[in-house]
Amino acid sequence: MATPTKNTVQFYPWHHFVLLPLALILAGYGIKHYLNVAGNDDEIARLWFTVAAVAVVGLGVLIMLRQHYALQLQDRVCRLEVRQRYFEVSGQRFAALEKQLTLSQILSLRLAGDAELPALAQAAAAEKLSPKDIQARITDFQFDAMRV
Repeated sequence: MATPTKNTVQFYPWHHFVLLPLALILAGYGIKHYLNVAGNDDEIARLWFTVAAVAVVGLGVLIMLRQHYALQLQDRVCRLEVRQRYFEVSGQRFAALEKQLTLSQILSLRLAGDAELPALAQAAAAEKLSPKDIQARITDFQFDAMRV
């Protein structure tokens, strides 16, 4: 019997331990120093405003990277959804076709109804259909309003 492995927390070192702390420090430092010279119309006030503004924008960008992580997870879930649906309606594994398809093609296949999914997936792999071509062939369109 295999021993269970510990599920460890995943960190992206550049994001979690370098860029995010530096952006937080720079934003705090820049805002603190700008507040000390705010109202002055000199180069030092403009410099600290610029430092604070760039740091706050950079911090915002780093925080928005979290959206990127969520989209990667959503892509994995969508891929699993197509695998499951394909198996349920065809009785065959999707793995052989999946190796021939791009993520964009698989995401387009999600929009097909159950009845047309197996044939459309095979056509997409055999004919190298683009995601737009796949969607054009869908007759029973299953719109996904939950995808971000």
